[in-house]
Amino acid sequence: QVQLVESGGGSVQAGGSMRLSCTASGRTFTDYAMGWFRQAPGEDRHFVATISQSGRLTWYSDIVKGRFTCSRDNTKSTVYLNMNSLKPEDTAVYYCAAGPIYGRETMSDYHYWGQGTQVTVSS
Repeated sequence: QVQLVESGGGSVQAGGSMRLSCTASGRTFTDYAMGWFRQAPGEDRHFVATISQSGRLTWYSDIVKGRFTCSRDNTKSTVYLNMNSLKPEDTAVYYCAAGPIYGRETMSDYHYWGQGTQVTVSS
């Protein structure tokens, strides 16, 4: 089992920045690629970003590419999502997830999930 705990959410004005963190415990952190997803009210959960086990490879959805950056510190078993130039449409609950294969954008490819953290961007 892997337990994931997100933190860093909150409220910010449009154009601002925010950093989310997700700390893992349980199994070996470096066994897992990590992903970020988000879910806005009334919508499905959508892929945002993923990072490989080593941290050398990242992939982003087109909606956030160029604004969001995913990184990880394997010494701290933590993955980060740095979000810049935030827009009101970025408002959602953000989830981190762990899965065995890098590059996946489908929820079912991730075996473990955090509880989510709310990000609200006001105009």
